[in-house]
Amino acid sequence: MTSPISLIASRAIGVVESVSPDEIYVFLDIDSPRNTALNTGVPTSFPRINSFVLLPNESGAVVGIVVWLGIERSAYPKRQGLKDFGLIDLPFPLRKMCLCPIGTLFFDEQSWRLERGVHAFPSVGDTVILPTPEQTIAIVTGQEKESRVYLGTCPSAHDVPISVDPDKLFGRHLAILGNTGSGKSCSVASLVRSSIECAQASIKDKGGIKTPNARFIILDPNGEYSRCFQDLGSGCRVFQVPPVSNGPASGFRLPAWMWNSSEWAAVAQAAPKTQRPVLQAALRNLRSGQHSSMTTEFRLAANCHALQGFLLQYAGKGTQSYSDNMNCGGRLTRFLDDVREYRSHVDRRLHDAIDNLGKTVSSLLQHRRYTSNGREGFNGFGDVELNSIVQLTKNVFSLVNGDIEFSEITEDSPVIFETEYLTEHLEALASQESNSAAQFISTLTMRIRSMLSDARMKDVINPNEHPTLEEWLNSYIGKNEAEDGQLTIIDLSLVPYEILHLVISVSSRLILEALQRYRKINQINLPTVLVLEEAHTFVAKRLPHGEETPSPSDMCRQIFERIAREGRKFGLSLVLSSQRPSEISETVLSQCNSFLLHRITNDKDQELISRLVPDTARGLLRELPSLPTKHCILLGIATKVPVLIESKNLSSAQRPQSDDPDFWDVWTGRKERKIDWEKVAEDWTGQTSDRGIKQN
Repeated sequence: MTSPISLIASRAIGVVESVSPDEIYVFLDIDSPRNTALNTGVPTSFPRINSFVLLPNESGAVVGIVVWLGIERSAYPKRQGLKDFGLIDLPFPLRKMCLCPIGTLFFDEQSWRLERGVHAFPSVGDTVILPTPEQTIAIVTGQEKESRVYLGTCPSAHDVPISVDPDKLFGRHLAILGNTGSGKSCSVASLVRSSIECAQASIKDKGGIKTPNARFIILDPNGEYSRCFQDLGSGCRVFQVPPVSNGPASGFRLPAWMWNSSEWAAVAQAAPKTQRPVLQAALRNLRSGQHSSMTTEFRLAANCHALQGFLLQYAGKGTQSYSDNMNCGGRLTRFLDDVREYRSHVDRRLHDAIDNLGKTVSSLLQHRRYTSNGREGFNGFGDVELNSIVQLTKNVFSLVNGDIEFSEITEDSPVIFETEYLTEHLEALASQESNSAAQFISTLTMRIRSMLSDARMKDVINPNEHPTLEEWLNSYIGKNEAEDGQLTIIDLSLVPYEILHLVISVSSRLILEALQRYRKINQINLPTVLVLEEAHTFVAKRLPHGEETPSPSDMCRQIFERIAREGRKFGLSLVLSSQRPSEISETVLSQCNSFLLHRITNDKDQELISRLVPDTARGLLRELPSLPTKHCILLGIATKVPVLIESKNLSSAQRPQSDDPDFWDVWTGRKERKIDWEKVAEDWTGQTSDRGIKQN
């Protein structure tokens, strides 16, 4: 019977030369394998970069990953039991390798278990051995019961299947990084598909018949994913900018009334000191008006409520300057005119309260108004006088509708209003202030009118049929128990660039805030995965532009930084895909706790990634420039050790539409590319050829 000591001795390949916390140098025995090891139970390639070795000690076995191989010219090593003393002492090519310690392997309950960290470092002269296939599998897989989502196989570990715990992978955000053509899009498609399929298989194994209650939302600016999930049928909802070219797809809608005041200010380039306050007031008024159908009674109550807020600034002191006198007198005059107009259109039960209020305001204005040199002015208004008006407005307000709470509706509330009236209301508000304010507002209203009338944007931001907020959430986040599918693909390839950042920003904000309110109401989060392609474009680092007004790209970056910081608490996971990680906001990248790294050749990108990952993985990252397509390195919280993965193969129908151009086949006629620019022009302009002028 073979003893444990002899088993270890049969797999010995060298001894430790030197030890440091992040590097261990090993002298390889002269009779250790040079290409293929046959002493592990199955033929194993050794020595190889990124292969594993063990260093047994009192606490288990330190796991090392090979990061360097080399030869050192030294004296011929003396071998035990052999008389080598008569040999001529010539330089001998002694093989060496450098290891990076990545964890400790234990044996308990009839199985091997890997833990992060090194419990006890080896000493100089300790034996280094090759792991058995069972040990190698335990190292790369972690042998965790929660590893349920299949990613691919590990080519450096006997092609063992690699699965991960979805709670760890998605719970702390994921970044998929790599050059163009390295396989990022296929990794995204494979990950989403595998997550849904593994969840469905688990339900079936337990005898269930339901579909997974999963939610994946892909923001697709290039239109790569709109067709690769068609085999899921009703499990996938696709939205495109009209006109829809993909048969099963629906028209994408993001009405402008869903934008908050900051997003309106960003897209309209509202100046912060002059235009933005008026814009906020206009949005607040329109949202509140639509909430109560803009009846005359509501207009009366709204005006009373607004006057209360205006007079609040003079509470306890009255007006104290000439400008205060003029502003207060002008405001009361306009209020009196409005109230008199409302009186003939409201219920008679309100007449007495309106008359009492009107008489009080009229009497006060008569006593305070004066004329000097043809110019009208007002003397000071006292606190008691203004407070009496406030009490009378409260009386009218309570008679109209005591249930109205204006404080609940702000300029940011997602309440439907007619966006066509925004510019008119802006001009009306500006005219009430001063002539100079109207001049400042003219440029703002011009930009808003231009945007709302743009035919390219109309179907998205100002459609003929507006969805309600509930309908939008049902369509894009999904219905109860994901009964309408687990996957939402928003194809943004035809969204005009002028509003592309805004559309992505608003959509992401609505998703985050919906999940925040879900948790507030249900006291539990709703797991949702938000996938963003081309993250370097939409989550770019902030560059100083010297402007106080945030641009749409600033808004886009800010919302994803917010999701990266806060999303986990509300069940929202972020999956970023990018080819230029060095251009992504560091705030977002630093919150990603798992990475799938494809081939990366840019020096700046490699340098950034080396700072983000643990020191124990930096040796493995040297392989990034030479990774083949479909291969990636998984590291972070989702795996105990960095693992090289070959992604599972997808059929052509399941792959995203991101193939490289077939230049040679087209040049040589092996593949046809017929041109019909007339169709392109018709699609581009929205006009058919019979509406234009054809030239012979």
